[in-house]
Amino acid sequence: MVSLHASQKSSTLTSGLRSINLRTDLSPLADLIELSFADSMDSSGRAAIREMRTLSNLGLGLNLLARVNELAQGISTGYVWVQDGRLVGNVSVYQTNWPKDLGKTWIIANVAVHPNYRQRGIATQLMEAALQMIRQQHGAQAVLQVDADNAHALHLYEQLGFVTERTWTTWRRGRGTRSPVILLYDEAEIPPIKPRRSSAWAAEYEMAKRLRPADQGGLGWLRPLHPHLFQPPLQKRLLNWLTLQSMERLVIHNEGKLGASLWIERQLGASNVQLTLMVEPLYQGQYDEALLDAAIHRYGLTENLLIEHPADDEDAALIFRRLRFESRRTLTHMRWVAP
Repeated sequence: MVSLHASQKSSTLTSGLRSINLRTDLSPLADLIELSFADSMDSSGRAAIREMRTLSNLGLGLNLLARVNELAQGISTGYVWVQDGRLVGNVSVYQTNWPKDLGKTWIIANVAVHPNYRQRGIATQLMEAALQMIRQQHGAQAVLQVDADNAHALHLYEQLGFVTERTWTTWRRGRGTRSPVILLYDEAEIPPIKPRRSSAWAAEYEMAKRLRPADQGGLGWLRPLHPHLFQPPLQKRLLNWLTLQSMERLVIHNEGKLGASLWIERQLGASNVQLTLMVEPLYQGQYDEALLDAAIHRYGLTENLLIEHPADDEDAALIFRRLRFESRRTLTHMRWVAP
């Protein structure tokens, strides 16, 4: 864990901005985050809230656990705002585990201010403190995601120097969905769907560079475009095996050229099967529907299917709806690079 030093010491401020104190702040912080994000919080968010409340009961052991617990690490390097004797604002900062050649990147999350204390500049001061902390790291950058319809937050982040990469919609198809599905693709015209050969990773990477360029967020949240996503190093493959994670890559070729790809990721204990879809524009409306239909036939009756996909892909949105996926949340991904 990289040590980031706050310019304010928690023991010297009774109100205003200060760095977080895990031993005293976790429980009220859980309450604040739950209140602020209640309308959009998913199952993983609710699980994180429960974990925070559990950690808050550990007392002296919490400082030791914070060295190895990812949630505690991110919270401990953040800031809170105290006003009228209560914790009313927060920003959390997490370090990514991206490949080293992508540079140091930090995730800014849980930017929250109690409803009774908004419009006072608290969020701005919390964000400025977090960015100043990140700025001290050589070549550092930060990423965050925000609800696409949250104009106030988008304006704040733009004022602080963040730029929009891309906006993404998360779609979900519940297990056992049996509503009639209208398929428009002609199966006879679709080349066979096959598992991608390991040696063919470079062609898939080249397709991704065209369809999901790095400056538009790559393959989605915390999935920057990098060869390791297409040909994982041995260490990553061993870790996936030990943690019972699997990745199936289905592809469609046309006249020897890659036309579409679908990743199907599964993890023991996870509530969803994660999909990632890429289709060359020439084959949109055909290959994408065929690949999604294949995933539904394999897993749709027993598993929830989840996919994060660019919100500007209107053709794909029509297919998702026709295949009974439901839009869950649309988020804008933003990036800040230290000047």
